[in-house]
Amino acid sequence: MEEGKATVRAVDRALDILLCFTEATELSMTDISVKAGLHKSTVHRLLLSLEHKGFVIRDGGTDKYRLGFRIWELSAQLSESDISSILLPEMERLRDEIGETISLYVRDGKERIRIQAVQSKQSVRRVAPIGARLPLYVGASSKILLAYASMEDRKAVLHDENWPVYMEREAFEQQLETIRLQGYATSIEEREAGAAAVAVPLFNRSNQLAASLSISGPANRLTMDKMREHARVLQETARKMGNMIRS
Repeated sequence: MEEGKATVRAVDRALDILLCFTEATELSMTDISVKAGLHKSTVHRLLLSLEHKGFVIRDGGTDKYRLGFRIWELSAQLSESDISSILLPEMERLRDEIGETISLYVRDGKERIRIQAVQSKQSVRRVAPIGARLPLYVGASSKILLAYASMEDRKAVLHDENWPVYMEREAFEQQLETIRLQGYATSIEEREAGAAAVAVPLFNRSNQLAASLSISGPANRLTMDKMREHARVLQETARKMGNMIRS
């Protein structure tokens, strides 16, 4: 019985820690300890568990924590109350203008997660399921999320033991630098036969990378010339959406 009470208390405290982020995007362990009214040793122990499960992320080399992308995966099961629904109207407007599937991705470690998608209305289209996890070494959005990541995070992916042997790291790094210069990334049949995509970075009001916004569809419609044309529209939409995201 006592063990059961302790387990419930630990859950309550872990939830109290998560609720500390309702009014802040980043918090130190000291901040969390004060807000939650918990001893630092307790906060440290619970943060380790929450970080292991992906509910919080510790910014590399600092004492700052922020919510992890497991929150996004859970929110994919919600309707109007999940945060990505704030960006949904702009994504729908873009879909209606372009006619192709629109997706929003965030990086989680060495993967990306699709946290929102608006499907094309065309009979031949690319269907993008929300919550899907994908590798960071192929696809337009993967390249955007890596191109604008910190050097430390980029190296962690490039030198991962699962890096495909057929991909040259140096050539890929050069591609990432080109993407940073031009402000968008493209891919043609990199991950799926017959599919193409163009993606741009989405920055929040503090000019921090928040997500990658992409257009995807059949490669016979999304030619390279067409994707370059779409990139300008995509960048403008990303700027509008970025102003909707709190820093």
